[in-house]
Amino acid sequence: MARSPDEFEGILSSFKRAGITAFIAWSSPLTWNGRVRLAASALKYELAGVSSAREMVESGLLMSYGPNYLDLFRRSANYVDKILRGADPADLPVEQASKYELLINLKTAKALGLTIPPALLARADEVIE
Repeated sequence: MARSPDEFEGILSSFKRAGITAFIAWSSPLTWNGRVRLAASALKYELAGVSSAREMVESGLLMSYGPNYLDLFRRSANYVDKILRGADPADLPVEQASKYELLINLKTAKALGLTIPPALLARADEVIE
C-alpha cells in the first residue's frame, strides 16, 4: 500500500515483476491527488488499472465502474435544503447511489495491446478515445 504518490512506480514495478497484469486503484485522497502519476506508471509497466472514479480513467487508467458522483452531489443538495427548511436529519432516509457509470479508455487499451469486446464497449456510458 502506497503512502505517497512517490511510491506508485515502485509498487507497480513490483507488480510487473510478480506477473501481475491488472490492479484496482481504490478511490482515496492519495490516488486522487496522484492519479496522473499512477496512470503514467501503470502504462510504463503495462498494467491495466481500474477504479470506481471516472477521473482516474480520464487520467489514463483503463476503466472505471462506480457511482456517478456528480449525481450524488446534486442529490445531497436536496438534503441540505430540507435541513435548512427545518427537517430533522435523523428523520431523513438514508439513500444509496442509484446511478452508476462505466468508462473505458480505448487509448490506454490500445497502449496495453488489449482489445475491448464490442459488447462491453456498447454497455459503456462513455468511451475515451
